[in-house]
Amino acid sequence: MNKSELIEAMAKDAGITKVAAKSALESFMMHVTETLKKKEGKISLVGFGTFSVSERAARQGINPATKEPIKIAAKTVAKFKAGAELADAVNTTAKKKKK
Repeated sequence: MNKSELIEAMAKDAGITKVAAKSALESFMMHVTETLKKKEGKISLVGFGTFSVSERAARQGINPATKEPIKIAAKTVAKFKAGAELADAVNTTAKKKKK
């Protein structure tokens, strides 16, 4: 599902226009981004999951083409941890497909 398909689905489920659904989705994404930019911010949606940030330390790596050691810079990354309800829903779907 891409962004436009999600907007269409949100509009249909909520009984609103696609313009309103797009505005709501963009507002959600903006607030998640702004909160995570603060680096101490975290967004928890009970049952769905938690958005947070994590610091990755600088480390030594190996260039696979040349086998030369390279330095990998430290960086801040966005993380998402699925909540119990989302994890269970995905796991249930996976189990049904295996049968």
